[in-house]
Amino acid sequence: MLIVFLIGVVAVLTQEEEDPCANPQADISAAVLADSEHDSDALANRAILMRGKCPQPAPQATPAPNDINSQSESNSQPDPNDIGIKTGMRWSLFASAIAADSTVQPSTSQLQSAPPTAVSTDTPMEIIEHRCMVCHGCYDAPCQLKLEAQAGLERGASKDLVYDGGRLITANLTRLFDDAYTNKQWREKGFYPVINNQDPEQGVMYRLLELKQEHPLPTEGPVPAGFDFSLARDQQCPKEDEFDAYADEKPLWGMPYGLPGLSQQQHKTLTGWLEQGAPPPALAPVPAATQDLLADWEAFLNGDTPRQRLMARYIYEHLFLANLYLYESDHPLWFRLVRSRTAPGEPLQLISTRRPYDDPGVDRVYYRLQRMPVTALDKTHMPYRFDQERMDWYRQLFIEPDYKVVSLPGYAQDVAANPFKAFVDLPIDSRYRFILEESRFTIMNFIKGPVCRGQIALNVIDDHFWVVFANPDRMDIEVDARFLAREMDKMRLPTPTTGTPIDLLSWRAYAKSHERYQRARSRFIRKKVAQGRRLSLNSIWDGDGHNPNAALTIFRHFDTASVETGLIGNVPKTAWVIDYPLLERIHYLLVAGFDVYGSVSHQLESRLYMDFLRMEGEFNFLLFMPQDQRLPLWDHWYRDAPKGTRSHFIERSALEQDTAAIEYSTDDPKAELLTMLRDRLYGAEAPTFAYRGRGAPDQVVTTLAAMEAAVGAHNSFLPDVSFINLIGREQDRFYTMLRNSAHSNIAQLFREDERRLPGEDSITLVQGFIGAYPNYFFQVEETELTKFAADIAALKSEKEYQALLTRYGVRRNAPWFWRFVDKAHARYEWQNPVEYGLFDLNRYSSD
Repeated sequence: MLIVFLIGVVAVLTQEEEDPCANPQADISAAVLADSEHDSDALANRAILMRGKCPQPAPQATPAPNDINSQSESNSQPDPNDIGIKTGMRWSLFASAIAADSTVQPSTSQLQSAPPTAVSTDTPMEIIEHRCMVCHGCYDAPCQLKLEAQAGLERGASKDLVYDGGRLITANLTRLFDDAYTNKQWREKGFYPVINNQDPEQGVMYRLLELKQEHPLPTEGPVPAGFDFSLARDQQCPKEDEFDAYADEKPLWGMPYGLPGLSQQQHKTLTGWLEQGAPPPALAPVPAATQDLLADWEAFLNGDTPRQRLMARYIYEHLFLANLYLYESDHPLWFRLVRSRTAPGEPLQLISTRRPYDDPGVDRVYYRLQRMPVTALDKTHMPYRFDQERMDWYRQLFIEPDYKVVSLPGYAQDVAANPFKAFVDLPIDSRYRFILEESRFTIMNFIKGPVCRGQIALNVIDDHFWVVFANPDRMDIEVDARFLAREMDKMRLPTPTTGTPIDLLSWRAYAKSHERYQRARSRFIRKKVAQGRRLSLNSIWDGDGHNPNAALTIFRHFDTASVETGLIGNVPKTAWVIDYPLLERIHYLLVAGFDVYGSVSHQLESRLYMDFLRMEGEFNFLLFMPQDQRLPLWDHWYRDAPKGTRSHFIERSALEQDTAAIEYSTDDPKAELLTMLRDRLYGAEAPTFAYRGRGAPDQVVTTLAAMEAAVGAHNSFLPDVSFINLIGREQDRFYTMLRNSAHSNIAQLFREDERRLPGEDSITLVQGFIGAYPNYFFQVEETELTKFAADIAALKSEKEYQALLTRYGVRRNAPWFWRFVDKAHARYEWQNPVEYGLFDLNRYSSD
């Protein structure tokens, strides 16, 4: 592998320097060949600018981009019924690929078969989506200006913080679509308008757009000093009467903030719309077939029998964050499942509570489907198919089995926050199947939910690990159900009662309960071993031969994370085996029971308890290892951790029991088992993200594999999430490069930097996109890939890293920045229109 890098280095060092301005047309031709005509201007500009002060040709007209996105479904303020880049480097980046023949053009057939390279920004809403929402979409949107829907624009902005690490008491709720429905109600919550319908040119949004046009960013060199892109930066949220002072003090801080401004046409379109009063576009009608299925769903979820009502409550508490779609489509209509005071057929009266299991305040809850006129943001987009087939499956799980619901659970916190109590009457195998067969969605609720800033929550997991699941067909249903019923009080989860630091006083009680549960579970395991029950490969769910949810990969990107189906990347340091009790507690701790607006004590309790759940999943995996390998593996995972952390499970577990009936033939059983599982479990090879066997040239595949195999401190200079546009002679591809930061242990809440092990950092490379918050974009010509890999492998300093960015990177102020973003979005939507959501640029590097 080292040889691959050395060859690349030698190739560059022994090549003659070129006159950077000798043949700029060669770069232009290569750009045209590398991309379709729709993006050639961006690539040509990049090639020329990289040559420093070479003369630039007159700009060429660019054809209108392909209309990739449908017009966003936005609405006016709704009621609840229808929320319905001169150094001595070689600058001829692109010209190295081909001869300098300016007449070469891609063939018509190539253009027709090529994926799209642009999105439409013709309408005001398309401009807002692709230039504004990409920073104003999640809860951490600057000034709480969320532009996922027209309602967010009309609501306006607020100076209050959603994410406040020092908040001692629970904050007021400001969830769009939930906590207020009229502009008057939002003004009472401290929101102020950003549009001015009486004098549009005085509106804050209008003036911010004008400010950027009057003071654009310089296009060469890094972004000017003075910008603060840190997540913890002081918010600058000027109101109309504060704007003059803001503009005088920070003239470069127009919108889009710290990025290139809108094109002249885009600016004209958007400001013209604001001058007209920002009228909302019409909401597309709901097709008749969708209306019929919607009515069938509401009837199904609102049956009168205790069994139907308990089933509906269980479904709601697991799907309340889902983006439901009733029919497959390139542009689905999105709905969400809500609680209502009114029955189907009547106007929906939303019941909005802090948590989905809080007391609704009515005798009878109805479960309704509410249309959501939103544009999908990748960070929070969790699509869930809700069609007739799904309804039939629910019926098989919860209606057809023979069981009795003794009584419906109430909403007292000790019951409602404990799913093992609240849903004790529902068959355990049905509950497990419900969350197992959509395990990615279940975990995604924790990974991609509304927690937009999650370092404290996410430093509880490793940067890269694999997850598999206990086989439901190997469960002893009656025995397991009796055990859960007997121990359910010990599995209670931290639930705030006061919303103040006082809640921390109950932490020790939760820890003791969990300790008692682990002791009972160890006795249960020992009893099963004594009965001759041992673990085998069949103890791991194989997806029933058709379900890719059998294997998941989770990546942590410092304070965000991603989860995908399949076992992606090289064998990780750790792995989890998740069973029903663990999967259910993850959901109720980190999804149903997690409050974004909660106090620091609530967030701390959740983080501390998640330590227990992580160790339980790791413990389950160790039970599949040879007995003499378990403690060494555990000690390696928890190097330098406090003794109490290291012994929490070891002293009270069944690790000394002969639990595994698996024959190992190597001295690395962990890698051996995980390799066997990748070969055995359906979808575990993750074909969607594999760069092998996808038509890429052999040299590309070899180089990417060598990059992944090269573990070392050079990787520590790289961003957490990078998108690489690899430009070839006939086509280009997108890859994601993920940095996996290594730690001695992740069992401690603070001082994470002290536990970093840069020498063990690695990267994972996939075809396509992983990560909702890209930190950097790279453009690499295919013939330069070996050089790119060699440059990364040679990184030893921040200065060398900056040289890498200068050669291959796309800075925030690059004139082609938006072209890259649009191309990435177009490719993503083309690949998977249902999963597609806009990337959030709030974490894009300022380097």
